[in-house]
Amino acid sequence: MSGETIFGRIQVSPRAISSIVAHTVLRCYGVVGMAPATVRDGIAEILQVENLHRGVGVHVVEDHIVIDLYVIIEYGTRVSEVAHNVMESVKFSVEQALSMPVSEVNVHVQGIRVSDRD
Repeated sequence: MSGETIFGRIQVSPRAISSIVAHTVLRCYGVVGMAPATVRDGIAEILQVENLHRGVGVHVVEDHIVIDLYVIIEYGTRVSEVAHNVMESVKFSVEQALSMPVSEVNVHVQGIRVSDRD
């Protein structure tokens, strides 16, 4: 993503956008974690903080941002409600941070997990 100003050019890397997205997703109710785009042997692993960008795909298409998210959802929550909340939160966050429209936020649920209760 880039933009022109009277002072020069501003460029934001897809990795920086991925960071904004991942931190927004993890604050959403019902999300246990991010997962990589590829699921091996039908098992989705929860990514560590330093690898969260692997659970986000960012593409800039004609001055619009398209985002693909790969998440793991909490067992017992309504998957469609959590996914919709994630979509809205990510769209708002990215548009506020970058002043660039987000045309799509696609949520791919890679797994359902029961959270640890003590």
